[in-house]
Amino acid sequence: MGRLILTGANLVDGEHPAKPNSTVVVEGNRITSVGPAGPEATPEDRVVALNGKTVMPGMYSCHFHSAYHNMGAAPGAARMPLGLEHSATYYALLAADNAKRCLMSGFTGAAGASTIYDVDMSLKAAIDRGIVPGPRLLASSRDIVTTGDSPDARPWFWGATTDGATLIADGPDEFRKAVRSEIKRGAEIIKLYPTGGHGVRLPKEVMTITESEVAAAADAAHERGKLIRGHIVSKRAIVTCVEAGVDVIDHADEMDAECIELFLKAGSFVLPSLYYPLRVMEEAEKRDEADQPRIQVMRRDYDYMCSMLAEASQAGVKFAVGDDFGTILTPHGDYAKELEIYVRDAGVSPLEVIKWATKNGAELMGMDDRLGTIEAGKLADLLVVDGDPTIDITVLQDKDKLLGIMKDGELVKDWLPDKNGGL
Repeated sequence: MGRLILTGANLVDGEHPAKPNSTVVVEGNRITSVGPAGPEATPEDRVVALNGKTVMPGMYSCHFHSAYHNMGAAPGAARMPLGLEHSATYYALLAADNAKRCLMSGFTGAAGASTIYDVDMSLKAAIDRGIVPGPRLLASSRDIVTTGDSPDARPWFWGATTDGATLIADGPDEFRKAVRSEIKRGAEIIKLYPTGGHGVRLPKEVMTITESEVAAAADAAHERGKLIRGHIVSKRAIVTCVEAGVDVIDHADEMDAECIELFLKAGSFVLPSLYYPLRVMEEAEKRDEADQPRIQVMRRDYDYMCSMLAEASQAGVKFAVGDDFGTILTPHGDYAKELEIYVRDAGVSPLEVIKWATKNGAELMGMDDRLGTIEAGKLADLLVVDGDPTIDITVLQDKDKLLGIMKDGELVKDWLPDKNGGL
C-alpha cells in the first residue's frame, strides 16, 4: 500500500503559526514527513494537491458526556433523574450515535466527563475494536457525589435511586472505595462534584465534598494510574482540589491570579466550558428573564471568566475544550461552536484556541507523545479544512468545510479523488 502525500497545504500543526505550501506524508497510520517539500512519488502513492487548504490535527472534546441526549426537554415536574429515563441499552445506543457525531465533527479524541451506567467503558471497547465509529475515548466514571448533592436530586419519597448516573459516597473511606470500584469497572478518569454553580441546582459557594474526601479520591485514582476531574466553580474549591491533586478542573468560574499560580505549579488542566452558560443566558433573554438572580449570577461569572482567559492562557495555564453537549440547548455535533466564543468574547487568538483543542487535548488524555500535533513519527489523526481556522475559527463549525477526517491513518471522511489530483 502506498503513501498519502498532501501537497500545497496550509499547515496548522497545533503549536506554531500556519505554514503555507507545506507537504504532509502519511504512511500506514503514521506521519512520516512534514516540510516544504515531500518525497518523490511512486505509482503506488496517492498524491493530492490541496491548493492552500488547511491540514490540522484532529481535535479533542475533553468534557464529553457520551450518553447525554436532549437533556432538559421535559418540564421540571416530569423530568426524571438522569439515568432513570431509559434503560442502559438505550443509553448505549445513544452513546454510539454521539460518538459518531463527535468523530464526524472533526474531534478524533474525547475525554469522558461522567457516564451513565458503564456506557463509556463499553463504548471505548466497541470503538477500539472497530465495531462502531468514534473518537479515541478516555472512559469516565459516573459522578461520585455526596448525599443530597446536585446530581443526587431525586425526591427522597420516590424511593428511587440514581445509581445509573451517580455513585453516592460519604467520608474518605467511601470515596476511596467508590473510586476503586469505578476503576474496576473500566473508568480511566474519575468525576467528582465538589461544588454547585455553573448551571446546577446548588449555589457555587456550597462545597459538598470535604477536603479529606477530595484528597482520598485523588489518592485512590492516582494510586491506580488514573486521572480525576471535578465540577469545581468557587475559588475555595479550586484551591482545595488543586492542592489535593485533582488533575482536571471543570469550569473554574472564580479563577484568579492565585489560582493561575496553583494551576501552573500543579500542571492542572482547566476546561472553562462556557458555551452552555452562554446558551442558557441567550434563552433567558428570549423569554425576558435575564433579570432573574440566577441568570445575573451566570452573566457575572461568564463575563469575569472571559476577562481572565487570555491572561491565564498567556501565563501558560493548560486549557482544553469541551462542554455539556447533549442538552436541549447544546446538542451533540455543535462542539466547534464553543471555540468561537473564546475568540469572540474572551479575546483569545484562534491559533491559541486551536492549540487548546489539539495539543492540550492530547496531553490531557495522555497521548501527547503520539498525537495532538502534526510532526513526523506521530499517529495520523488529521483534518483537511476548506478555509483557515487561524483566521476564521468558525469555519470548523461547518461540516461541509471539513473536507477530510483521518483517524489512525484511515480516512473516515474521504474527500480525495480516486487517485491523484487537486482540490
